[in-house]
Amino acid sequence: MKTLIALAIAAALVPGAALADPRKAPKAAGIESRDYQWARMEGELKEALAKKGDVKRGKDTYEVCGACHLPNGAGRPDGTFPQLAGQHTTVLIKQMADIRMGLRDNPTMYPFAKEMTDPQDLADTSAYIESLCIPTDHGKYEGKDAAVQIARGKELYEKQCLECHGKNGEGDKAKFYPVIAGQHYKYLLRQMNEIRDGHRRNANPDMVKVIKPYTNDQLVAISAYQASLSMPGSMCKPKAGAKKK
Repeated sequence: MKTLIALAIAAALVPGAALADPRKAPKAAGIESRDYQWARMEGELKEALAKKGDVKRGKDTYEVCGACHLPNGAGRPDGTFPQLAGQHTTVLIKQMADIRMGLRDNPTMYPFAKEMTDPQDLADTSAYIESLCIPTDHGKYEGKDAAVQIARGKELYEKQCLECHGKNGEGDKAKFYPVIAGQHYKYLLRQMNEIRDGHRRNANPDMVKVIKPYTNDQLVAISAYQASLSMPGSMCKPKAGAKKK
């Protein structure tokens, strides 16, 4: 069971799975609206959220996740596997529960998620992931116009994103708003496109309304800025002897 829990966590945010045909994923009966489930914390989700996670036990269950997300939770700069380190436990738990209940389409993930029966294991693994420092060498926007794109993205971010995601991309644990500081540019861009285009069924309905009018170019700029954010006190310390950039 612990292995299945870890595999489930590791795959929870994998973008490739989210892009798969949603018709092949189980869906909760009677779902007609995004709004109904966002704020509803019931059943196994409520139970897992109420558990106090044990970081030491979570380190063991996370071990198998390191094959894709790396032992330090850094994921892959090309965005194929997201950066997990430092993510709020509430966000991790909710995404897993949503997949189990058919509220988020992820066919690759579902076989593992459906086997999760122990909320304590999920709470432990999430607690360990949250305890990890956020790597500073994540994937960033690397176009020649980076300075321009980041400046444009900053303006857009401060108009409509800052209120929920925070000045430093810290999100809001109590409201299930994810940490975006230290996340890979390509992953951020992919997820925003998925949300805007209606392929992320469990997206916060408020975010869907905000992001719907954005053009592809605007999403590039916002993602470039988001990928430049860092959270004071949460980022990994530079390695001894590393050259300053």
